[in-house]
Amino acid sequence: MQIWVDADACPVVIRDILFRAAERTGVALTLVANKPVRLPPGGHARFELVPPGLDAADKRIVELMSAGDLVITADVPLAAAAIDKGGVALNPRGELYTSENVRERLSVRNFLDELRGSGVNTGGPPALSQRERQQFANQLDRLLAHRAKAAGR
Repeated sequence: MQIWVDADACPVVIRDILFRAAERTGVALTLVANKPVRLPPGGHARFELVPPGLDAADKRIVELMSAGDLVITADVPLAAAAIDKGGVALNPRGELYTSENVRERLSVRNFLDELRGSGVNTGGPPALSQRERQQFANQLDRLLAHRAKAAGR
């Protein structure tokens, strides 16, 4: 398993959790974004710069990922594409996307896009809470422990 991060909008605190997890477990971690992202010293994290453009990072992640890889994203279409390719997708708030819930979230996302397109202010997501950070870390640990168990470690 490799971890792919949609780093354009990934909160720094979540990236820090991912850096520590990659270092601790030895799992390869790749951040993909259209602007430079600072990496910690060590060899478990790398960065891939994509050209500016709509969904460039998302397209690159889907292109490079393999079945069984983990994608960290708040972008529902990217999560759906990762699941369709056999991957696992986790929201920075600790929500695991599944084939069942990602379709519902896509419908809600599309509905909100239509509202915004007609001039309705739908607001943005609330700030990341301490509880959500912990939920993300716990879910990540579960996924990495499952990977280690499946690999016989």
